[in-house]
Amino acid sequence: MTPEERARLSADAMWANDRASKFLGISLDAVGPGTATMSFEVADHHLNGHDICHGGYIFTLADSAFAFACNSYNQTVVAQMNVVTFLSPGRKGDRLTASAREVSRSGRAGIYDVAVTAQDGREVAQFRGHSRQIAGQHFEEET
Repeated sequence: MTPEERARLSADAMWANDRASKFLGISLDAVGPGTATMSFEVADHHLNGHDICHGGYIFTLADSAFAFACNSYNQTVVAQMNVVTFLSPGRKGDRLTASAREVSRSGRAGIYDVAVTAQDGREVAQFRGHSRQIAGQHFEEET
């Protein structure tokens, strides 16, 4: 099995049960070994009292992309710590895209960076996630 096939099968297994991302209108656009891209369009129900996208939704988009990137090796991985820096607002109608990439993976720990951008290329947020591998796989495979 190629690393790309493993990443896709892992993503398919996770996506089947990812009710939170689906509920928010997030789509899984691409996945590969140590990478994932997810997006959603900012709608009325994503807006806060300032009439901009609530930071929690931006964080959730980035966190979801982080999750698919760090789970792309058919090992169950969870977040250990995350931090987000908001750079510009998401506005109603913006298509926000979170692009996650692996920075480091050693033993059971990993570090992933996620850039959240709008359709015009504007940076909306930067997110760094630290992951921790736990017991389990997404699909049956000999390791």
